[in-house]
Amino acid sequence: MFWVLLLLLAWAVAGTACTRLCLAAVRTAAADTDAGHGHALTLYEAAFLSGGPARVADLTLVSMARQRRLLLAHTGWATVVDPRGRDEMERSVIGAIGPEGQSRIAPVRSAAAGAEAVRSLGERLVRAGLAVPDAAARTTVASGVRQVRAAALAVLALGAAALALPAPTGMPRELVAVWFALPLTLTLSCLAIARVEAHPYSRWASPAGQRLLGVLHRRADLAADDQSLLASVAVRGIRAIGEPELRAAFAHRDQLPRE
Repeated sequence: MFWVLLLLLAWAVAGTACTRLCLAAVRTAAADTDAGHGHALTLYEAAFLSGGPARVADLTLVSMARQRRLLLAHTGWATVVDPRGRDEMERSVIGAIGPEGQSRIAPVRSAAAGAEAVRSLGERLVRAGLAVPDAAARTTVASGVRQVRAAALAVLALGAAALALPAPTGMPRELVAVWFALPLTLTLSCLAIARVEAHPYSRWASPAGQRLLGVLHRRADLAADDQSLLASVAVRGIRAIGEPELRAAFAHRDQLPRE
């Protein structure tokens, strides 16, 4: 009857993950106030809420490149053309490139993402109720969904292990599979409900921040000027870049941990 122990473990994993997701959804709903009412997001704010510090660095690099104040070569190198940054973000990028005026894009992106200007931006968004505090990052709906997905895979693995046991179980294997289907159904149901009620999941934006991002997203889809392209980069990331050479420059980046 070793399969029963595996079944109990499957229920424990599924139940714990689903409970955490439900609690995260309740906390998110309770914190969903009128924060951000009347607030118009800047592109830097939209980038942070969409993809965190790394997205802010990407947006700054793309913005400077399109203004011909920074050259991003298809080989993955960044070269300063105009050393005068127009704001704190641009000065952080120029400082990350260094006094020689040229550097690989990957270390520039990493240094700019960790700059004080980006940290201050995040703190302002948290105070405004638009961003998720770092202390709460592990209790968001996004993290809860990831845990439930992992639990679903764990239940599948435990069920497969139970069915693969060589010793007689005293019960038809079809019935064993049905028992393991119950915790699997629980996890999949939680994921489906979260998809309907709480999608899109966000690591960075609060519900109020997500609403403002939705407005910016629609405006970016309707417009076709340079500002709308930068808005698309802020919301969607570098995959929104249309220029092949500029995309190739970012393709040479060293892979950083996903935000």
